[in-house]
Amino acid sequence: MKHHVGPGLAILALAAALSACGTSTGTTPAGTSAAPGAASTASGSASGAASSASTASAPASSTQPGAAVDVKTASSSAGNIVVDAKGMSLYFFTKDTKDSGTSACTGSCLVQWPPLTTTSGSPAADGVTGKLGTINTPDGKKQVTLNGMPLYYYVKDTKPGDVLGQGVGGVWYLSDPSGAMIKPAGQGY
Repeated sequence: MKHHVGPGLAILALAAALSACGTSTGTTPAGTSAAPGAASTASGSASGAASSASTASAPASSTQPGAAVDVKTASSSAGNIVVDAKGMSLYFFTKDTKDSGTSACTGSCLVQWPPLTTTSGSPAADGVTGKLGTINTPDGKKQVTLNGMPLYYYVKDTKPGDVLGQGVGGVWYLSDPSGAMIKPAGQGY
């Protein structure tokens, strides 16, 4: 006898993720593939789950020839934004606390908003003038930060240039190259 639990688990994970991080109206789900580096946990908090040591580096507006770049800038419908090395948009979560050394996006939130991670203690940038650093994730990886705020992907952004996560739930926003949150006119931090 064959049991098919995959589709049921995928639906359950999607429902949990959407309830944890808010939803966006007017967008269509891009697919059902798992997010890069995403892991779902039963815990809603990562307090004490991992060291929250934070490292920082000086502003990095250019890199050494041949050096790998973690973040760079790109032009988008929202203006000049921070993207990863492949051109995928990166977001801030307003529930994160600047320079806290931890991420407020935990558990099922990470399914929809996986962190930008690096293997470097000093992330490299091209065109980004804000201060880059890292924090430790609960699973021991290094999440890239910009001006003390963790950076995330949005799983519905499937190709470079997508900015479908902008404004989701009123808590997810793109970053400009200086590390400022890009919000609609009339909205402050």
